[in-house]
Amino acid sequence: MNHSDQFPVLDKCTYLNTAYSGLLSVNIAEWRRKHDEEFINLGSEFRLNPSLFLRNVRENLASLFNGKPENTFLVPNFSFGLNTFLNGLEGHHKFLLLSGDYPSINYPILSRGFDCEQVEIGTDLEERILEKIKIWKPTVFAFSLVQYISGIKLNELFLTKLKQEFPDLLLIADCTQFCGTATFDFEHSAIDVAISSGYKWMLAGYGNGFVFLKDQAKNLIYKDRKTKSLPSEPFLNGKDHLLMCFEPGHLDTLNFGTLNQAINHLKTIGLAVIEQETQNLTEKAKDAFAERGLLGKDVLERKDHSTILSLSLSPEQVKKIQEANIICSARGAGTRFSFHYYNTENDLNTLLEVLDHK
Repeated sequence: MNHSDQFPVLDKCTYLNTAYSGLLSVNIAEWRRKHDEEFINLGSEFRLNPSLFLRNVRENLASLFNGKPENTFLVPNFSFGLNTFLNGLEGHHKFLLLSGDYPSINYPILSRGFDCEQVEIGTDLEERILEKIKIWKPTVFAFSLVQYISGIKLNELFLTKLKQEFPDLLLIADCTQFCGTATFDFEHSAIDVAISSGYKWMLAGYGNGFVFLKDQAKNLIYKDRKTKSLPSEPFLNGKDHLLMCFEPGHLDTLNFGTLNQAINHLKTIGLAVIEQETQNLTEKAKDAFAERGLLGKDVLERKDHSTILSLSLSPEQVKKIQEANIICSARGAGTRFSFHYYNTENDLNTLLEVLDHK
């Protein structure tokens, strides 16, 4: 299917870089234009009931990923959401992290002085995580569900078994490289805290993100604020102590309205359809890259993988890819390619032709 009517950049290049930034659709850009025209023409009148508007966004998010609306929070990005959560967490917690995980996960935890241990990302990852938990007994495991460099995705069945064996272990997941790629039932998942930015696979542009909390996690943070009186001003009616923390001040209806439009777009296509199409294409890419000896053992050994693949390429190959107008990213020691639903087998073949050209 040709998606260039909604994403004109696809006519100008081979775009394999959603892991860096998702595309903005023509329809959403038109919605944004109308939103700002209302601001121009109506001033404050265009925003008379922002609390209702934002509540609708939370409810739409919760319906897409099966979270509780009352445990759903709108934030500018993943980093803001995680830092806000950590600010409300007591300091006695022991964190297990993945070495080399996204800096926005590890740095705020390490820099706050929490007791931390790390597991190297690589072969037998789940087995080594389990062994570390049994020996060290952390109270929190914080991780990217999909690794931003390699595309390695933690096995969801493993997380479920982990939660069954260690029910009090708090699981905090960065879902930025996952949300928008597949179906996700948060309430029935093992994850206690799921946080994501919207500008990658959600295709929601910059300046928006979201937090889902399970009841267990919600009860762990900002305990002291529960006993304090909330502001009594009418325009803050309905905001509890956690909304005051995660959503302080005025939120931008342009950015979160864009997120809402993106959610509607994903619902129209269907996350199950997106998951099937992207996984089919990624499996073909994985097989083709493996035949050419471009993937590491830590990826080849895994049965399930995300929509991100990182290749070991020579400087000459990277230069040829750039000259062929294939958009990708250098990450870690490799070159990262990522496949969303608007990518096709023709995109993969274009890349393979460049890689095979001597």
